[in-house]
Amino acid sequence: MLDMLVVGGGYVGLSAAVAVKQAAPHLKVSVVEAAPEHVWKKDERASAVIAAAAKMLEIFGIWTEIEPEAQPITKMIVTDSRTSDPVRPVFLTFDGEVAEGRPFAHMIPNVAMVAALRGACERLGIDIRHGLSATELKTHDSHAGVTLSDGSTLESRLVVACDGVRSRLRDLAGIRTVTWDYGQSGIVATVEHERPHDGCAEEHFLPAGPFAILPLPNNHSSLVWTERTHDADRLVAADDLIFEEELERRFGHKLGALKVIGDKRAFPLGLTLARSFVAPRLALAGDAAHGIHPISGQGLNLGFKDVAALAETIVEADRLGLDIGSINILERYQTWRRFDTFRMGVTTDVLNRLFSNDAMPIRIARDVGLGIVDRLPRLKSFFISQAAGTAAKDNPRLLAGQTI
Repeated sequence: MLDMLVVGGGYVGLSAAVAVKQAAPHLKVSVVEAAPEHVWKKDERASAVIAAAAKMLEIFGIWTEIEPEAQPITKMIVTDSRTSDPVRPVFLTFDGEVAEGRPFAHMIPNVAMVAALRGACERLGIDIRHGLSATELKTHDSHAGVTLSDGSTLESRLVVACDGVRSRLRDLAGIRTVTWDYGQSGIVATVEHERPHDGCAEEHFLPAGPFAILPLPNNHSSLVWTERTHDADRLVAADDLIFEEELERRFGHKLGALKVIGDKRAFPLGLTLARSFVAPRLALAGDAAHGIHPISGQGLNLGFKDVAALAETIVEADRLGLDIGSINILERYQTWRRFDTFRMGVTTDVLNRLFSNDAMPIRIARDVGLGIVDRLPRLKSFFISQAAGTAAKDNPRLLAGQTI
């Protein structure tokens, strides 16, 4: 019997397995992943990893492996305009450092992050099985049994669901969600440009939604481009010439000629919050517990916070000789994470509704608000430390750069 079974082998699931196994080597930990082996190597996307999450990766011993592939975000610029406006006035700027030599975030290719986490799993003796998804969940007094798509069953004292926003395990456990669709899709693509970005990230608030330009190494940038769903589908289906022409209208010309590298994809955007993060013998983490709008770039980092809190809860319970899968233990994790997740979900929802419109009174009010924040250095420092995850007083140890 396993001590912990993680269902979902993305960066959140792998991080959960590494965090627990590293702190408690005697526990038997295994991971199952629905995608076939090596599919992760084809992921062309990149993710923003905040300073607190980078500290956790340092504790895992993999940051030195990831850092050469990472691009520090040294500056952040926020504008608010219409797509047709010839000039985009800058209303808010942030310096990118939260401490000497430590930027508030890095952009990291998903392939580099997953490769490093899988390497850590291998070194720790964590088994990863591919091409398997959960089809049935049965809970017993001392363990849970998960039936997999190949007909086999794994038994574990604790099951951790990291299987995405449409979590099958969450449904099997009978956990309901609060969900609504924004009618928007996020277009994700990588762009090559002539001139260097100097580590500057930009977020243009446009009537259809935010258009984020996030720096990558070697004169590349990652786009998270929000459009109404029917427009996003049309743009992704268009040939590169039409797509790049629309892209230039939003991106601008200050970085020179643009060229889309690799695939461009559109993902529907919505808000999904699980009504409970735990059930008997089961804990939700990452998108299985919460799916939020990418307007703040915090989706992945919320998942890393889940990992750090869950691992600390489990390891401390194990050291006291307690049952790591009991509902009493798991409710400590839920209490730790639920309010922060709800607050971030509401914040991103309000921001999206506030900025994804062209009503003149609202535009004037939000632009005045951005301008006021830009003139208050202490307030700006507070916001950047919040974004970096370094200001929270109840941060788990891993996010503070401490071992469990």
